[in-house]
Amino acid sequence: MSSIHGHEVLEMMIASEQPYTTASLIEAITQRFGTDARFHTCSVQDLTAAALVDFLAVKGKFIPADDGFTTHTSKICQH
Repeated sequence: MSSIHGHEVLEMMIASEQPYTTASLIEAITQRFGTDARFHTCSVQDLTAAALVDFLAVKGKFIPADDGFTTHTSKICQH
């Protein structure tokens, strides 16, 4: 099984133009990438959707919004 970079999740969030909660983002990730998908970032590997969302939150990749949070292209590292 191949691993999906966390940037793809951030790009999905940007394209949707909607805020997410932790639960709704995990659901959207699961719907798009499947229940068995695994994710990686520039520094960690083999993450579940829930673990990826937690990791991105800790790394400050989300922007608070009235109904949850969003993100922005400036939150995606460029390396």
